[in-house]
Amino acid sequence: MMRMAGVSHITATGTALLPCFYNGTILRRRSLRLRNGACREPKLRLRCVSPSEFDFSPPPIDHDLLDTISVGGGIVSEDGVVESFDNDDEALDAFDNGVVVVDLSHFGRIRVSGDDRVHFLHNQTTANFECLSTGQGCDTVFVTPTARTIDIAHAWIMKNAIMLMVSPTTCQSIIEMLNKYIFFADKVEIKDITKQTCLFALAGPKCNQIMSKLNLGDLIGQPYGKHQHYSFDGMPITVGVGSLISDEGFTMLMSPGGAVSVWKTLLSEGAVPMGSEAWEKLRVLQG
Repeated sequence: MMRMAGVSHITATGTALLPCFYNGTILRRRSLRLRNGACREPKLRLRCVSPSEFDFSPPPIDHDLLDTISVGGGIVSEDGVVESFDNDDEALDAFDNGVVVVDLSHFGRIRVSGDDRVHFLHNQTTANFECLSTGQGCDTVFVTPTARTIDIAHAWIMKNAIMLMVSPTTCQSIIEMLNKYIFFADKVEIKDITKQTCLFALAGPKCNQIMSKLNLGDLIGQPYGKHQHYSFDGMPITVGVGSLISDEGFTMLMSPGGAVSVWKTLLSEGAVPMGSEAWEKLRVLQG
């Protein structure tokens, strides 16, 4: 696979991913360089901006992630799921011996905010949220009143909210269930931010090499669920330890405006694209 003759660096910031996550702190943006052959994009200027300056509206159609994936050989369903790249054998081998990147943007993302969010989720799921601190994460199980499993969710504890990543088929039912248990005095807000964000998984034994090249080496060796906020090409991105189906690998959550740059950079560093069909095979194999 051809590699770009340069590395796009991701720089850390103390600010969360979306406008609704921000708490008025200042996001410091670092300049990033992308090189493609003899062409060089202009260097971004370092400057301080307030959260209100960010525009998280969908990117222009010529920079749309699914269009980029389609041009790159991806097979995209009518409902926007990247099903395959006609490379399942290669991708499965890369999962065992190299590194794969998977677009999981069709998975649900639920933001739970409000002063009572920790106590609320502590009571509504199986995880002990009250013992977790900002920057940590965990898996948790949603169950019915008769203790039947609804879904296993991955949770990130952020400064002003808890982010839940759930299966595509359960997102709406979980939101409805959670809203049903919010009482009048509870300070809890549930919001579906699936369409406002994109989600990638990076998996395979060579993940750490790519993470180091992208200035994300501080996450290597951290506990499962540990996550940090960064700026990539001036756009916010949250990166967490674990690939949803394994304690190893990494998960990347970002705005649609930055997804194309992240995707292209991961491919240029040697990640093999994997479709959702091969990912589902892995999920079954991983148990």
